[in-house]
Amino acid sequence: MRNPFKARLQALNLPYKTILGTASAKTVKGEKIGYLTAIVYLKPSIKICPLSKLAGCLEPCLQSAGRGAFNSVQQAREAKTRFYFENREAFLLSIAADIWSLCNTAKNKGLTPLVRLNGTSDIDYENLIVCDDKNIFQLFPDITFYDYTKHPSRNLTGKTPGNYDLTYSYSGITPHNVTIKGLLNPSNSRVAVVFQRQEDIPSTFRGWTTIDGDNTDVRHIEPKTVVVALYAKGKAKNDYSGFTQIKGVHYA
Repeated sequence: MRNPFKARLQALNLPYKTILGTASAKTVKGEKIGYLTAIVYLKPSIKICPLSKLAGCLEPCLQSAGRGAFNSVQQAREAKTRFYFENREAFLLSIAADIWSLCNTAKNKGLTPLVRLNGTSDIDYENLIVCDDKNIFQLFPDITFYDYTKHPSRNLTGKTPGNYDLTYSYSGITPHNVTIKGLLNPSNSRVAVVFQRQEDIPSTFRGWTTIDGDNTDVRHIEPKTVVVALYAKGKAKNDYSGFTQIKGVHYA
């Protein structure tokens, strides 16, 4: 069967570009527990990560973690980001086409498809119409999507069929009133915290039970109201701004 979203792009004389990727350390971890994960990686900036400057995470985390440190990866992400800004309709339909293909690949592999739209961005996809007056979550009601977000007030009510799982991303330098909104937002299921060293991750953080967030990136299967503990990578290892939590400085 022909990919219906590629057919729509062709009918509209719009370009198709591959947006989703399944080759990363995160996706490999997911496959071990039965998930084929596809992730969108863009070039992070305050335009697509509007809270990143306030949270202090743009450079220490988004820009330099993992494969993002390589020039070739940065160039690919820049191209996708230009596509997002310059041809939004084609970009969104390309994502839909990739998800359609992902479903077929996952079925052939005996895995469950899983999609993370904001690998290095914080775009409110619930507010972006792809086609037929539907956003991406409504187009694929049987697919689970998940993301981290620093938006304190994203509202998913009435915008998804319950297939989008959000984890609020904590930063110690975000103003307290903003953080509280994020923690109390019912659209956020749990909170992620970056710690400087893996061996220093506490069993609890500010009264919340911590769980290991680096053994897998599959967040939606985890409990709600817990701290997902991540250890610093890239430049975040040497971040002392308060974004990265340091034992003896930010917690006992």
